[in-house]
Amino acid sequence: MFDISSLQYNSDNPALIAIIFTVLAAVALGTLIAFTYEKTTRDIERPDHFLQAMVLITVVAATILQAIGDSVARGLGMLGALSIIRFRTTIRNPRNIVFMFSSIAAGIACGVYGFMIAFVGTIGFCLTAFILRLSSFSPKKSLIGTLRIEVPRNYSEFPTMEKILNRFCAKYVLASYKVYSGEKKANMMQYEYRIKLKDTSQGGELVAELNEFIELKVTNLSFKGSTSDQI
Repeated sequence: MFDISSLQYNSDNPALIAIIFTVLAAVALGTLIAFTYEKTTRDIERPDHFLQAMVLITVVAATILQAIGDSVARGLGMLGALSIIRFRTTIRNPRNIVFMFSSIAAGIACGVYGFMIAFVGTIGFCLTAFILRLSSFSPKKSLIGTLRIEVPRNYSEFPTMEKILNRFCAKYVLASYKVYSGEKKANMMQYEYRIKLKDTSQGGELVAELNEFIELKVTNLSFKGSTSDQI
């Protein structure tokens, strides 16, 4: 029977079977992390390049750690070589950064022959990701809208209008306003609100109720997809 303990130590000159096992373990763990990301992400577009990167970077990290071994000189040389490379790709989603770090961590653990740490840590990470996907901490797709209205100066119906916004919107905030200076709209102001509806199908009803106010005019209501709350 194959004894995994035979792979543990000889970091300066690892055997071929140890190198092969390390690479296969890194590929398996990287694939598991990529599979978990694909099943738990709420992004609609399939990020194939990111999924491949998570698998490949696990192998790269394991290979680097195997090459360094216990040699301080190799480690300093590798650090100097990697410092030449400039990574300018921006990862805007913090969750993507966490998954990338998890792939690197799994590769590092495999590279130093800490296979038990690599397996247990990766499985724990993936299970936690699935649990969070089903929990209230999971970020949900929402529609963040822009509502623009025109009202006369010193308009007195704002309290009533805000009651309607509270009824239809989960959140809303006044983003900006401006005062017209032309002759046609010299006495008018435009208010712009950022809103998130409780029910995305009630945009028409919100506009209809707002238009019932005398002297109030809804000039625009538009929505766009968002993965995080902006209000």
